[in-house]
Amino acid sequence: MLVVHPKDRTTSVLSTLYEGMDANVVSGKCSNKEMEHLLHHVSTQERIMLLGHGSDKGLFYREDDTKDEFDKIIVGHPHAFHLRKHGGNLIGIWCHADKYARTEGLHGFFSGMIISEEQEAVEYGVMATQQEILKSNTIMFGHLRWLLDEDIPLCEIPQRIKNMDAERTSLSVFNYNNFHYI
Repeated sequence: MLVVHPKDRTTSVLSTLYEGMDANVVSGKCSNKEMEHLLHHVSTQERIMLLGHGSDKGLFYREDDTKDEFDKIIVGHPHAFHLRKHGGNLIGIWCHADKYARTEGLHGFFSGMIISEEQEAVEYGVMATQQEILKSNTIMFGHLRWLLDEDIPLCEIPQRIKNMDAERTSLSVFNYNNFHYI
């Protein structure tokens, strides 16, 4: 499995999804050419996980994660050709990954907007502290890891994970409802 998860203090909880697995993890700087090479050489039978911060344009990367700005898109439009070859065996978790997937004709398990920072909660009218967000997301991504470990088909995970939300807070309902199989 190939995991692209740019090092970032605010998305470190996502490492729950691949820790202890046999995975090639890309967490540092990678040029467009290097990323294309990596994606080209991943077997179409292998799962690819793309995790972190991003937008409808792709997955972001920043050199210094103490800053708020991002340096570039590490996986974006130029990489979609290689990602399409993986059929539905893609997992993309970043804000608006689902929009990126739809635009690029990708299939798999993707997130919509996932609140991971207090500022995002305020933007979406969800009352939650940073500590509450971290706790809720740790539980949610623990559930997702369990579903992946149990080999639940990606197409079933959006409904299954919604059913696992025992918190039922405005934050958890918002986040658990933003997983999609495309």
